[in-house]
Amino acid sequence: MNLFQALVLSLAMTTASAVQEPPIPAPFNSSHSVLIGSNTWHYLRARPSGEPKGTVLLLHGFPGLPYGWKNQVPLFTSLGYQVIVPEMIGYGQTSSPSELDEFSLKKQSIELAALLDQIVPGEQVILGGHDWGGDMVWRLAIWYPELFKAIFSITFPYLPLPTEYVDLADEIAAGKFPTLKYQLQFRDPSLDRVFQNATEIRELLVAMYEGTTPEGQVGFTPDGLDFDVFPRLQPSRLLNGTELDLYVSEFLRHRFRGPLNWYRTAKINFEDELPVAQAGGHRFAMPTLFIQALKDPVLVPALSEGMDQYFDKLTRAEVNTGHWAMIDGPDEVNKVIQSWLATLD
Repeated sequence: MNLFQALVLSLAMTTASAVQEPPIPAPFNSSHSVLIGSNTWHYLRARPSGEPKGTVLLLHGFPGLPYGWKNQVPLFTSLGYQVIVPEMIGYGQTSSPSELDEFSLKKQSIELAALLDQIVPGEQVILGGHDWGGDMVWRLAIWYPELFKAIFSITFPYLPLPTEYVDLADEIAAGKFPTLKYQLQFRDPSLDRVFQNATEIRELLVAMYEGTTPEGQVGFTPDGLDFDVFPRLQPSRLLNGTELDLYVSEFLRHRFRGPLNWYRTAKINFEDELPVAQAGGHRFAMPTLFIQALKDPVLVPALSEGMDQYFDKLTRAEVNTGHWAMIDGPDEVNKVIQSWLATLD
């Protein structure tokens, strides 16, 4: 093969690779990837019709994707905001590093702050998250409060920073956090090897997105995944066929070792945050919204009891939905968010 043939082949392979990338899903306008340290971060962006009056950064949880915010993005753009939604570490086209400490909340906070500095340097943004993304909201606001005009979390309450590490298994055995028992299953490394092909990944996603059997059985409860039920689960009402295909294709990139690593960093996170806890904890000065999903089986209302004392300007709201509040009850969620946004202007 001569040099010209090699060049043609290289260009053909590059073109084929580009064609294989999924189209940018509505309501997003563009797709971007940037290198932050040793990790590639992929994010989707949506712009308003005119010049943006500000920026909203939205963070997804497990097992989510930026598309989970599909019903909220049009709200923000209609109000004049541009919206940035990254695929979190371990997900989709973002890196899934081998080192566990790369998944710590502090390390991700550092990289997300750097990402904002690349996209909107010097701008204070509105930060929102759901599930693990909600926990990231609290950590980002602890480490980089100057970056955020206001913050909000859907379903994930703020849990005060402990000064003593207690393993989750011991806390559950002592009667604390009974609805988080599933996390013991999720942090088991053997689970990484279970979901490898498209069929297995599809079954997991249907279970996590509230699919049920004809008899009404579910594949996921606060105790964990019930694999015996998986083959009989019917399609979830929360994701249609096209959406589910998109999710499967994205999770086929890295499988689930990365997303499940988020459940394995509790000791690392504790050590990172111990100096803040020993100094008396953190108090959030910026306007904050917490949305409780009343039908969430794991992030139940009791978990948020007492969190008010850590905020100067906390607004609480409730929506009559399950865990996937943004998809399950988009009108309810958007009404709450829009009312809260109006108080910031």
